[in-house]
Amino acid sequence: MNRSAEHRLGPARSGATNSTGPRRCSALRPCLLTLAVFLLTVAAFAKETATKSPGKLTSLQIHFAADLDAKAAAPLKLVGKDAKQQLLVTAKFDSGALRDFTRQVTFTAAPANIVKVEKNGMVTPLGDGSATITAKSADGATATLSVTVAKAKFAEPVNFPNQIVPIFTKAGCNGGGCHGKSSGQNGFKLSLLGFEPTEDFEHLVKEARGRRLFPAAPERSLLVEKGAATLPHGGGKRLDPASDDYKLLVRWIAQGMPYGKPTDPTVARIEVLPKERTMPFAGEQQLVVLAHYTDGSVQDVTRSALYEPNDKNMARTEEDGRVKLFDQPGDVAVMVRYQAKVAVFRATIPLGATVDKLPEPKNFVDELVFKKLRTIGMPPSENCDDATFLRRVTVDIAGRLPTPEELKRFLADPSTGKRELWIDSLLDSADYAEYFANKWAALLRNKRTDAKYTRGTYAFWTWIRDSLLENKPYDEFVREVVAASGDLAEHPPVAWYRQVKDTTAQMEDTAQLFLGMRLQCAQCHHHPFEKWSQQDYYSFSAFFSQVGRKPSGVPGEEVIFHKRGTATATNKKTGQPVKPAGLGSAVMEIPPDEDPRQLLADWMSRKENPFFARSLVNRYWKHFFNRGLVEPEDDMRETNPATNPELLDALAADFVKSGYDLKHLVRTITSSRTYQLSAVPNAHNAVDRQNFSRYYPKRLTAEVLFDSVNALLKSESRFDRLPPGTRAVALPDNSFNASSYFLTVFGRPESSSSCECERSQDASLAQSLHLLNAKDIQDKLTADTGRAALLAADPRSDDEKVRELYAWACSRAPDAKELSLAKGHLEKKVKDKDGKETPVNKRQAYEDILWALINTKEFLFNH
Repeated sequence: MNRSAEHRLGPARSGATNSTGPRRCSALRPCLLTLAVFLLTVAAFAKETATKSPGKLTSLQIHFAADLDAKAAAPLKLVGKDAKQQLLVTAKFDSGALRDFTRQVTFTAAPANIVKVEKNGMVTPLGDGSATITAKSADGATATLSVTVAKAKFAEPVNFPNQIVPIFTKAGCNGGGCHGKSSGQNGFKLSLLGFEPTEDFEHLVKEARGRRLFPAAPERSLLVEKGAATLPHGGGKRLDPASDDYKLLVRWIAQGMPYGKPTDPTVARIEVLPKERTMPFAGEQQLVVLAHYTDGSVQDVTRSALYEPNDKNMARTEEDGRVKLFDQPGDVAVMVRYQAKVAVFRATIPLGATVDKLPEPKNFVDELVFKKLRTIGMPPSENCDDATFLRRVTVDIAGRLPTPEELKRFLADPSTGKRELWIDSLLDSADYAEYFANKWAALLRNKRTDAKYTRGTYAFWTWIRDSLLENKPYDEFVREVVAASGDLAEHPPVAWYRQVKDTTAQMEDTAQLFLGMRLQCAQCHHHPFEKWSQQDYYSFSAFFSQVGRKPSGVPGEEVIFHKRGTATATNKKTGQPVKPAGLGSAVMEIPPDEDPRQLLADWMSRKENPFFARSLVNRYWKHFFNRGLVEPEDDMRETNPATNPELLDALAADFVKSGYDLKHLVRTITSSRTYQLSAVPNAHNAVDRQNFSRYYPKRLTAEVLFDSVNALLKSESRFDRLPPGTRAVALPDNSFNASSYFLTVFGRPESSSSCECERSQDASLAQSLHLLNAKDIQDKLTADTGRAALLAADPRSDDEKVRELYAWACSRAPDAKELSLAKGHLEKKVKDKDGKETPVNKRQAYEDILWALINTKEFLFNH
């Protein structure tokens, strides 16, 4: 440890370094106290909500095939021995609240020999005829439902895809960690999640000489005994011998293991009821899942479906379709999967606080955010002050700290529209273009893995920056990348094709980056969480099937062109050629001379495209709020809904209406009251992470932090073959990471992926140690041309100079205590070796203050 480091670390341990003042973080320090208050508040609200009556019970209703509409009065019809139906009992209160009473009522059926009704509301047939089911609550309220049963003793032949495969999926047998993985498990293989039932049938019935199944004694079949763990099984017990699934599997084997007829119906879609519900803390909701078949029939598959909440800190699910909430306000979605179909149940859990003071909305963003806050009963934080806003928006738009001169002018400006004017000035600056070019260059894989790539990475970055500076419409920007043709000199975006070399990479990057769709799973099997099939995957990849390459004459560079021919891709599963089609759209007939990528760009930029605009506005929303409306920002599937769907749709519609104007989008977001809320939580919203009731602090990115340290310490960057003082956010490619440990340790991406997740924003011990004691930080602090040396020689008062440091680091003035402590450190006396008191070394004292400032959370975070 060098001497200067020892000098700084010593006081830090004793508290002297903190005496320079930057212990206080105006936006972050109150969070700890407020969080404790909030947890107590939430606990109190949870207890109150759990015990508080929703009002007077006005009615009960039994329903099963619709969510409290007119069809709910239709009688229940059960046909066949295997028929069953989960019932819902919903209580209505005079407050308008709805509650699930399925497990709070007593069920009876009369006459008693027609149906059996379990305590949880599952109905199964006993005999032919008609009956009335009555549900009675503890306070005497009742509801009735008519039911008719036919063919109660008749068992239809079991259909393997429709009835047996779901058993394996529910039990986890065909999951990726068991027999569903590509190599199978212990010699037995099933298709992943049952997406290929014909293959599963082959593996079960015809492999291993049929030893897995024993029709003469079905219960003795290896499949059954291992599933029930009556024989040793590495996966443990998966089937209860008393369960309906066990009995159905045994009956299928006893019937001779039929596969089913080609004319048998298949599942067209599934439906979950209710679709959404407002629920109290610790509330419960029974779900009903209905499978709609291609012949128009409908069957209850509640016990066969799989359930998974998108936030396990807010809810858990049980195998029978019951959702149980925890004491956490907000929204939670439950993905329901049956065979290859998915549906979503959404629960809103209000905090229940009074929301009577809301800021005046600036635009539709505020209207929709505040509408949601009223719904869930979560008061927003106060508006942030001008100094906080200036630092926040300058970092978020321009990737830099505001200067003390900018801070002084902004605070002195009395005009009411100064925030909007400052936003416009940032958007017109080269800093904005450089900062967002840094973001897009990483996502577009502008990567230099070979010295011969230098011209291309510089040209591509420059093109991105210039496109942003001139505010090129986003749809044109994407078209010029996806449909890039020519060489680097005439069209720099062809550099993208240097990193995405094959059709698979081109298609998957396009879907993930520009549509928010992760399609990788669908290459080998039906997407487990979405509707996309292998056919969809290869139809989309066919757009890139005619991309040609040839040498350009410049080492390391190629010419990209359209090869004349019919655009097709081969479905690896079927071996059949597939023509291009947008996701969820009809197949396109493209002439051989026409570049399919141009038609892809046409499809993406259509106003009615449900993915393109929504993906971009969600990505930019996350940039400014540290959380997307859909999270992760590039996983925008039906089963991962937005926390505020109305807002996402409105942002997308406004973006399209503006002509895909990126600056307009940034202006809309940053001029909203929502963006300008304080990061300091109130007594209700400290753990809010999805409703945007406050600004969510976020760490400065590696490049912004690097530049901010240099600005504060008055140090110039020195990157190889670039002018001194080049901002880190203006570095054209990843190659500079190797020469800067700072950028590496703080998570600058290598541009190897189209995923924002490649950039690490997590804190680490290495980062802390680097700021505390790294040689390059020490050298900048102690440089003769650095800020500490200049301030020590500056004739101004210490009061003025400390204020200037705080303006650089925190974009605010120090409070009285901070100023007093800092001046005390500068004016203190130190004893020499003879015990004589002498004034402190002013230069070293300013180094201490600067060192302390760059290690505060207030400096390291944007808030």
